[in-house]
Amino acid sequence: MSNKPGHLFVVSGPSGTGKSSIIEMFLNEDKRSCFSVSYTTRTKRDHEVDGRDYRFVDADRFQAMVGQGEFLEWENVHGHFYGTPRTEVLRPLSEGTDVILDIDVKGALTVKEQWPEAVLIFIDTPSPEELVKRLSARGEKEIERRMQRVREEVASKGLFTYVVVNDTLKRAYTEFKSIIADIRRQHGQDNR
Repeated sequence: MSNKPGHLFVVSGPSGTGKSSIIEMFLNEDKRSCFSVSYTTRTKRDHEVDGRDYRFVDADRFQAMVGQGEFLEWENVHGHFYGTPRTEVLRPLSEGTDVILDIDVKGALTVKEQWPEAVLIFIDTPSPEELVKRLSARGEKEIERRMQRVREEVASKGLFTYVVVNDTLKRAYTEFKSIIADIRRQHGQDNR
């Protein structure tokens, strides 16, 4: 346990930019961080594990949690609710553990309002065409509707502390790791 609070790293960007891959690679290497699992009302996909990827709940349970103030932020995305559980962020931070969130752009900006020390990292692709290609390869549906949201999200990337362009996963991951190492160094926590 550290006597200094942990850092809150908020990773955001359009769907298909590689956020989850970068975060997973980092967490496999770094034992000083944890991932905050969001709640959602959307249906679990075949490859997802409840409690690891998301916590899947129905709309009534989600709304009850909103009413009880259990979320640091929450958002309606494409007709489904997503929320970041407050205690699962604040507890590890108070214990000196860095916390990584993978949330949408609006949620990231909401977290920054509540937690000004949060480090916002926007993951982007080299071009909109590359993103369409990645979404198509993943079998995503309603790509044009998603691309409208992408344009809105990309318009906000200037509000983020850092922007990482995922042209190749290896290079983007190296840059991501470097950002976290720099933040830790700046706060004298590179060897904790």
